[in-house]
Amino acid sequence: MDDNKASFNSIDEYILKFSPDIQEKLQMLRDVIKEAAPEASEKISYQMPAFVLHGNLVYFAAFKNHIGFYPTSSGIAAFKNELSEYKGGKGTIQFPLDKPLPYELISRIVKYRVTENMRRAKRN
Repeated sequence: MDDNKASFNSIDEYILKFSPDIQEKLQMLRDVIKEAAPEASEKISYQMPAFVLHGNLVYFAAFKNHIGFYPTSSGIAAFKNELSEYKGGKGTIQFPLDKPLPYELISRIVKYRVTENMRRAKRN
């Protein structure tokens, strides 16, 4: 993101901030998340696109050299082996902009997070 002080009101507004090639990746990522979690709602949180269903599901954000994907620490831990080729941390993965995004894997992570949040909601 060029301007760290930018304020966004919608995911559409966030995506439009970037160049057309990055917009395409972000929109595809958004579509994959929406397909994997059709009941989830969209919002901007921490100035990043976020999806919510009985709590936060995932966030994503574009940076100079990567797209950050934030499926919480449980989403990372559950797919640790498949995510091993990517840089990341406890709750984040960095997908390099010069490589295709692993949409099928992202979809499975989102579905995992949906199941996790639904189970938690039923217990409460």
